[in-house]
Amino acid sequence: MPANILLVEDEPAIQELIAFNLVQAGHHVLRASTAEVALTLVKNALPDLVLLDWMLPGASGVEIARKLRADERTRQIPIIMLTARSDEQDKVQGLDAGADDYITKPFSPRELLARIKAVLRRRAPQMTDDAVEVKGLRLDPVTHRVQGNGDTIDLGPTEFRLLHFFMTHAERVHSRTQLLDQVWGDHVFVEERTVDVHIRRLRSALEGTGHDGLIQTVRGTGYRFSAQG
Repeated sequence: MPANILLVEDEPAIQELIAFNLVQAGHHVLRASTAEVALTLVKNALPDLVLLDWMLPGASGVEIARKLRADERTRQIPIIMLTARSDEQDKVQGLDAGADDYITKPFSPRELLARIKAVLRRRAPQMTDDAVEVKGLRLDPVTHRVQGNGDTIDLGPTEFRLLHFFMTHAERVHSRTQLLDQVWGDHVFVEERTVDVHIRRLRSALEGTGHDGLIQTVRGTGYRFSAQG
């Protein structure tokens, strides 16, 4: 699935090459050449993943990674460090700063795309094309189809995204604010009660195949998708 990727790279030729390959792979790319621009872009809207060069004017990639990890709003953003440094100590420093992966220049576009897919699968599985199935409820992001025990379930686009997020984060409790950030995007300003409306619509759509009970209300906290009663 297309991901919104923030590319933080100050060398124009490298930035252009990486951005071209990301777009060719179907991703949306935001570009920044400095730490200041990168942090401003993140403040405006959370990306799905950050590709972060180690050496940047103003502040290093390591410093940016630490800032993102220190802020609750940006703590969960997947980060891949891009660097010419190949020493083990440098790699450890990047990972300690909060990077999820580390790729050493020069690298092939194919390797970079594989690393991005692996990190998204681990940190943001709702951004991948992998089909998910729980207790006979199957969602396929590629065909945009949902089936319950083999029967087609019709969902609106928001309910589809909501169910996809739930199914890829099963057994975890999510507050309404977290669901708004993850499903609608934290740059979209809608009221928390909007979540309740879409939860009701989703449950109603799942009722026909008996899967509505998978979406549980956790009193005083939010909602959870669970195959356990």
